[in-house]
Amino acid sequence: MKLSGAAALRFFARPDPGRAGLLIHGADAMRVALRRQEVIAALIGPEGEAEMRLTRIPGGDLRKDPALVDDAMRAQGFFPGARVALVEDAGDAAAPVLKSALAGWRAGDAMLVVTAGTLTKASALKKLFEDHPNACAAGIYDDPPGREEIAATLAAAGLSGIDRAATEALGALALALDPGDFRQTVAKVALYKHGDATPLTAAEVALCAPATIEAEVDDVLNAVAEARSAEIGPLMRRLIGQGINPVTLSIAAMRHFRALHAASAAPGGPAEGLARMRPPVFGPRRDRMLRQAQGWGMRRLEAALSILTDTDLALRSSSRAPAMAVMERALIRLAMLSRR
Repeated sequence: MKLSGAAALRFFARPDPGRAGLLIHGADAMRVALRRQEVIAALIGPEGEAEMRLTRIPGGDLRKDPALVDDAMRAQGFFPGARVALVEDAGDAAAPVLKSALAGWRAGDAMLVVTAGTLTKASALKKLFEDHPNACAAGIYDDPPGREEIAATLAAAGLSGIDRAATEALGALALALDPGDFRQTVAKVALYKHGDATPLTAAEVALCAPATIEAEVDDVLNAVAEARSAEIGPLMRRLIGQGINPVTLSIAAMRHFRALHAASAAPGGPAEGLARMRPPVFGPRRDRMLRQAQGWGMRRLEAALSILTDTDLALRSSSRAPAMAVMERALIRLAMLSRR
């Protein structure tokens, strides 16, 4: 069974111990690790690993000893309670071994939890868990957390009595921070409010927030490609604070717009062009790039590549103009170009 959206969040928070297995896969190792940690904690509790009810198996070890999974799923320990056999960083090569383990699962055996990186639509490992009648698979994408997920994080930290401004401030932090950083910030806020019965305010959230919120280069490029010129300046200031080199940003922008151009140039349209890309683009990122390519069109994408080429040459020349200012001006020009 395939899990997504709210159904996946509910399963992570309260997994069904009657399931034989769960696959968690995604490009962001931190997001996958957080979900894996949440599921295992819900299944065996905080003392489960200390009570030897969790067996960790590196995915690469299955090649040397395929029996590791079967032994871990059927082993009985000294402590009562649910058990988990965790296979980390698995790949398609492990699919036959895991298929055999799932086929032999019986009630009372340990639940098989498997983590993996990026899996394509044709992945044998992904198909195994999605098609199995008593197992499920959940893809973890780089989507910003929804209201339900933010509320669950706050509740887990014991935060309640939050006024509207503070709720909005926490929502903004959830969009700006990585999931792990956001959880740490919420834990810091909860510690700050320990023993304080007054409602949490936006000012208190600001006191606990990181001094510098990191911005990804992709955030700037998406703002440019989606004509959100007002967001470019603040994002650029964050990148400057992180020490991002303007030439690095120029290379990334050129790569992004070349990908959009290649997609638009495909005979069958942008969707066909994106499907042919290597490495493959899929999930929400594919949908986003498809919308961008359709919105720009061939003519404007060619003009964008011309602007980026000129900017790259200017950055590498002996010009005394501030390099990051030159790059920011070019990105704003691109964002304005996409509106025409």
